[in-house]
Amino acid sequence: MHLLKLILSLSLLSTAYAATAEQWRKRSIYQIITDRFALPDGADLTACDPAKQSFCGGTWNTIKDNLDYIQNAGFTAIWISPVSQNYEGPRTPYGDPYHGYWIQDASKLNSRFGTADDLKALSDELHRRGMYLMVDVVVNNVMALDTNPDLSKYMFKDQSQYHSYCPIQWGNTSSEQNCWLGDLNVTLPDVNTQDPSVVSAYTTWIKALVQEFNIDGLRIDAAKHVNMDFWPKFCGAAGVYCIGEVFDADAGQALEWQGKQALDAILNYPVYNALVQAFSIPGPQNMSALANMIADVKQKSADPTLLGNFLEDQDVPRWASISVDPQSMWNAMIFNFMSDGIPIVYYGQEQGFNGNADPMNREPLWPSKYANTTSYQLITKLNQLRNFMINSTDDWVTSQIQVLNQSPEAIAFMKGKVLTVLTNIGSPPQNVSISAHTPFENSLSTTDILTCRQYAVGSNGSVEVEYSKGGVPVILVPDDMLDNSGLCGHALATVTEKGAQSTVNTNGASAPATPFAFAAALLGVAATLLAAGL
Repeated sequence: MHLLKLILSLSLLSTAYAATAEQWRKRSIYQIITDRFALPDGADLTACDPAKQSFCGGTWNTIKDNLDYIQNAGFTAIWISPVSQNYEGPRTPYGDPYHGYWIQDASKLNSRFGTADDLKALSDELHRRGMYLMVDVVVNNVMALDTNPDLSKYMFKDQSQYHSYCPIQWGNTSSEQNCWLGDLNVTLPDVNTQDPSVVSAYTTWIKALVQEFNIDGLRIDAAKHVNMDFWPKFCGAAGVYCIGEVFDADAGQALEWQGKQALDAILNYPVYNALVQAFSIPGPQNMSALANMIADVKQKSADPTLLGNFLEDQDVPRWASISVDPQSMWNAMIFNFMSDGIPIVYYGQEQGFNGNADPMNREPLWPSKYANTTSYQLITKLNQLRNFMINSTDDWVTSQIQVLNQSPEAIAFMKGKVLTVLTNIGSPPQNVSISAHTPFENSLSTTDILTCRQYAVGSNGSVEVEYSKGGVPVILVPDDMLDNSGLCGHALATVTEKGAQSTVNTNGASAPATPFAFAAALLGVAATLLAAGL
């Protein structure tokens, strides 16, 4: 009987996904606006106009039914919109709360997205596939249409549990944390997170939410607008990895919010801004800005390998709206996968969506017909390599990148034994090159996993990449490290992912994602990159 109880206890532990920061750094994340990812069968696929700021019909069930699209690209986690009840009332000057951020009662679910059973089913299906669930949460504020709302609708019903109305004075920390976001058309009453009753209610709520729906991680909206000492209590109660939105391009200021005094990690807006400066066309094409930011983040981050890397999200323009050359996106995107941190891809980036500001950067995904684009294929290959390096080495994911060389046109860096060379020249050829002195032995055979071409290392470990056929990115891996990777003709092995709680293929996906699908994607991206000029 005691043995039976022990076996039962162990089986329950094996299905509990209270994932730690250590486990999350090994994941890659696909970010979804729940209302815009997929529709149920029979729905009108032409009715969603992002300019109208209305509900389009996506739900937790439609995400669950279309997970193959995400998993087959090698992603090992999804991040979904807030699940809490939103404003329910007449249409506002800024449309409907389709995005999920206009919280009414955090303790209730958003019925627009489904039922409690639907959310549990999505969580269960993700875990069956060996994937993680990250849920967006809004703690800083609720939503109203004036500065004196009826509090009976909200989780917190006493006026003392809110800060009095005041417009934010930007640059003043106290004002940013205690005054109200939004404007007088749609107000965002600021919850008093210094109040003990609020802290108690929020920690009780988040603990129950995580446990009931088996949530693996939290993305924290507007994290810097809450007093910093609130977060260890809140995230400690949740018991999962917490990554916060700290909308700040300054590494020193933003990274104050990472660490035991605050959050496990933040979304890496400082590096995002440096990527825009370095790679966007037209743009300053300031590669030094990126190299300097890498050094700045390494110096000031408690752990750069836990930060969230991204090129797009719901609050910034789509890359294709600010940069006209697809090679600029591919080079910048590769940085996010091959450098320190957790890569995050905002839905539609793989389809080349080009919406600029909110609401146009919140397009429905279904008009794309979930096409197997060049960007989708490239992401598939990047996930496959990253997941393989995580699975086959003990330290690649925790090792920090080293910049070997930079020029106005290119940057070369290593993470572990992987050399990445990126350029900002775009598709047209230029008579420029970049060399890097690596720790590789002379004549070592390496393979560019993007095109499967081999590069021999020169004297003193030198490697040179030239751009006479266009600005194609290069990722070089020593041939002897690629065994069992499924890349560039090497066999694909099934391994147990280090630190995860299920058996996965080296592409990061469980059984439904077949090696044949990946092989087809890899051949396709190699052919496209070669055609682009390499």
